[in-house]
Amino acid sequence: MTAQPAHLVLFRPSLVKAVFRNVTPLHVSRPAAWAAASVARTVLTGIIDAARRAAAEESRKKLVPRDLVAAIDRNVELEVGVAWYHRTPTFRGLTGVQYDAQGAVVPARERGGSPRTNGVFGAHRFEPGVKRLLSSQGVRAVPAMVRDLDGIASVFLTDLARDAARVVREDGVQRFGTVAPVVPGGPVPPPFPKEAFGGRSARRGPRRTIGRDDILAATTIQLFDGDLRQRALTEARAAAQGTSAG
Repeated sequence: MTAQPAHLVLFRPSLVKAVFRNVTPLHVSRPAAWAAASVARTVLTGIIDAARRAAAEESRKKLVPRDLVAAIDRNVELEVGVAWYHRTPTFRGLTGVQYDAQGAVVPARERGGSPRTNGVFGAHRFEPGVKRLLSSQGVRAVPAMVRDLDGIASVFLTDLARDAARVVREDGVQRFGTVAPVVPGGPVPPPFPKEAFGGRSARRGPRRTIGRDDILAATTIQLFDGDLRQRALTEARAAAQGTSAG
């Protein structure tokens, strides 16, 4: 197996596979684990970069939770790991009110379902990788911000695992349309081609194994059709190359 470049090693395959085991009994190939770790790294890098710009506007070098809120407010592409928002004080009062079928208000901590299956459980496992990423980006963050990045990473990977398992189970991705973010005052994106609506992209590979291409397909489900998604797909393909299939 070819060793991965140091800058790609954020979350080890063993950690990624542990997250997937909370969601699905399917085997996860090593290229798939590297690809999933790479996608998570790309997403977190985007969040940190946007938060750093928000902090710079206040002449701060250390990231705080409100920089995370500002980053997501300014770029809808960064809105991932939503189940975490209901579990952290950072987003308290910002996620609206949700009602159950009887019209009763659903407490924020119950909106994401089981902590184990929504990624909140064990989020602390991601702290070393988050700190390595912050350091590699030349920034620091207060403990609460590290905790939030921890939680978002865990929930995002859990969501990615769930969608990858669905791709395998359904033998492809069923597309019902697509959404592109529009920046206020920016150019209007061109119309989507007809083939973007409806249809199924078939998969190849064993039915009991999540492969690299299943992770790529799940990434297109999790991320908006924009720069972040394209960067995540490109870097995930590169990260998975040269790895063993086990």
